[in-house]
Amino acid sequence: MQLATAQFAKNDIAKYPFLKAATRYMKVPNLEIEDLTRPELEEILKRAEERVEEAILYARVSRELKNEDIEISSYPAAIVLVTATGSSFIKKRYALAEAKQAYEDLKGEPHKKIFKFAENFEWKLMLNSDHEIPFEFMLSFTDYLKNTAHLRGKTWKLVNRLLSNGNVYLTRNETARLLSEEIRKYIEKKFEAKELPKFPPRIMEIAEKINKLSIEKIGKSEMKGFPKAIVQTAFPPCIKNLYQAASAGRHLSHIGRFTLTSFLINIGMPSENVIELFKTFSDYNERMTRYQVEHIAGERGSRTRYIPPKCNTLKTHGVCTNPSELCQRVRHPLAYYRKESKQHG
Repeated sequence: MQLATAQFAKNDIAKYPFLKAATRYMKVPNLEIEDLTRPELEEILKRAEERVEEAILYARVSRELKNEDIEISSYPAAIVLVTATGSSFIKKRYALAEAKQAYEDLKGEPHKKIFKFAENFEWKLMLNSDHEIPFEFMLSFTDYLKNTAHLRGKTWKLVNRLLSNGNVYLTRNETARLLSEEIRKYIEKKFEAKELPKFPPRIMEIAEKINKLSIEKIGKSEMKGFPKAIVQTAFPPCIKNLYQAASAGRHLSHIGRFTLTSFLINIGMPSENVIELFKTFSDYNERMTRYQVEHIAGERGSRTRYIPPKCNTLKTHGVCTNPSELCQRVRHPLAYYRKESKQHG
């Protein structure tokens, strides 16, 4: 059984600004990044910054529904700010925070709006008309599988669900949870652009402030999923070899230096410590070394923190040495370290 879907009002879009219908209510149609620095849009930029800060601090983005125009336009502006941070952690945190708030709101929506919401993501959602079965909704199993791939818990496994004619029965809360997962994925895709635009200084200034807040709140190493202390015994063989060579002042190839530097930066070693490591090199130049290390750390230039090359690339360039059994099961030196550091934690 399918009910006629309701139309979204402006207040709904303010609650769910990631819906396709939001474009009709934008205060500034076809908003460009440069537009955000215009004085008359200062309120939008300020609210966008608040959205991101709330995501970092509380893992939830509140709704300011008194000024719908500001609220709707602040969402795409927040996407710009998050992108400008260059932080994968902040991107995931923001997407999750918006999804969590949507989940709480969706649980209280009437059937017609839930169907309209599902329609936005091209879901095949129906109302369960069999009153003997204690579920409100039925969802096509393809849409169900698409949104439960990353959900933990036995209750989400398809074998543990009640099915009928290719549809999975769902409670209201479960439907809201799966819709929130769809939202999370949708927002994360917004951050997948390979080439970033040049952000105005004002945007970069706010992005830097957001990065500092996230480090203060979460901690640099935790943001990457690593323990606070650096565990040298958890280094993959290639990094151990590079680290020992650097400590002894032995020559490293360009890719070897980049791999070691980006690895150490990403597991939480301060730039100053990395610079100190290279001081024993015969060709050491402090100004050049500092620039290169800080550039890789995202403290200069594009503000993008670089990660080490994948294992296949390291093999191609002869950097991969004495691979262990664990090396055969991972594709990246950071993945090796993450797994191994848990064993030493």
